[in-house]
Amino acid sequence: MILNHIWGLYAHPREEWKSIDERHESMTFALSHILIIALIPCVAAYYASAELGWSIGARQATYLTQSSAITLSVAMYLGIIVAAFALAYLIHWMAKTFGAAPTFTQSMELAAYTATPAIMSGVAALYPELWFVTMAFLAGIAYSVYLLYSGVPILMHIPEERGFIYASSVVTAGLIMLVVLMVTSAMVWTNGFGPQYM
Repeated sequence: MILNHIWGLYAHPREEWKSIDERHESMTFALSHILIIALIPCVAAYYASAELGWSIGARQATYLTQSSAITLSVAMYLGIIVAAFALAYLIHWMAKTFGAAPTFTQSMELAAYTATPAIMSGVAALYPELWFVTMAFLAGIAYSVYLLYSGVPILMHIPEERGFIYASSVVTAGLIMLVVLMVTSAMVWTNGFGPQYM
């Protein structure tokens, strides 16, 4: 079922959003989706950083130690899960402002399925060139934003005009969350908790 939704979100997103809305799946289903999908970039990042090595420009490949690669992959996995919950909470919290009354499960579905392309773009780490991973991530983010704009009116049961403003607010808040995460990561790394290189 999870794989059907993933295919549908890429092949025919509006119809798939309607299908998700009609099924009223459980919180367990939305959680299992995000828990499974979040493994993809984490496993790819672990393998790339410990086995393949990262290359930036013409420099030699840089490798992390096994323990550092595992630690960063676990931290990445937890970060994705926390970010999905934060996005779901944000969607749920802002809903009343835009005339919607979703359950938290609907908000979690919207967050989980919207984030899927951005998360799955992490598979690009298997070709560990910074420019390639960056382009894949930007493409994933762009499609996630498209899914958000197309999914909000359907799952939140509001007119498209209001849905556009609602989705724009969620995108803005999501970008702020991303900047906070990046700043926090930089602070942690510069205070002695950075990875160990081989």
